[in-house]
Amino acid sequence: MGTPEVTAVIPVYNDRQGLEEAIPRSIEILATIDRGFELIIAEDGSTDGSADVVREWEGQDPRVMLMHSDARLGRGQALNRAFGAARGPIVCYYDVDLATDISHLPELIGAIREGYDVATGSRLLPESMIQRSGGRELASRGYNLLVRSILGSRLYDHQCGFKAFNKDRLQLLLPSVKDTHWFWDTEVLVRAQRKGYRVREFPVRWREGSGTTVRRNDVYRMGKAILRLWWQLHVAKD
Repeated sequence: MGTPEVTAVIPVYNDRQGLEEAIPRSIEILATIDRGFELIIAEDGSTDGSADVVREWEGQDPRVMLMHSDARLGRGQALNRAFGAARGPIVCYYDVDLATDISHLPELIGAIREGYDVATGSRLLPESMIQRSGGRELASRGYNLLVRSILGSRLYDHQCGFKAFNKDRLQLLLPSVKDTHWFWDTEVLVRAQRKGYRVREFPVRWREGSGTTVRRNDVYRMGKAILRLWWQLHVAKD
């Protein structure tokens, strides 16, 4: 097979059921964008047989690849590892539950083709269409307001798991990104803006996954992560 233009990454931890829908749906959509695409499943120490589902698909379609880790790395580190192995000059990732409507994928990839360094879906623009409980909506808006206020971001939604990058530009950025788990998404966007990268944010259709709740500890972790990055940027100068 030739070199793909697009490498898509799905980070996974114990979501066998989600993979059974996400892989065939991804193949369907990606084939309309780049017939020689690469789909990497960044399987992060799952214990529910997620890796077995991916291995079955590897045998059926050579464009699908399992990247397995025996130990839990964290979402951010799993993405770093997958992007390092990606062969496509355009890389993207999205959540295995397909919370963001995957029909937006051509627009996401199209932004990088047009010359943007980063493209990200947004649940918080006026044109966005979302289905989410009141508690999570309030927490999300509060979190993103803090990121804008404290870290100086011009974007509205930093944690939407639907992003694409010019791979060369991303690889220049990643050595400075410290977080290895959930805050990775925010840190990448903040650091990209500070380096003058061209970032496109566009509205998406998004639905909340089942079993998601907001806990008091989540709010504490969010605030701590934001303040830690502020310190790195303005005091430690990392």
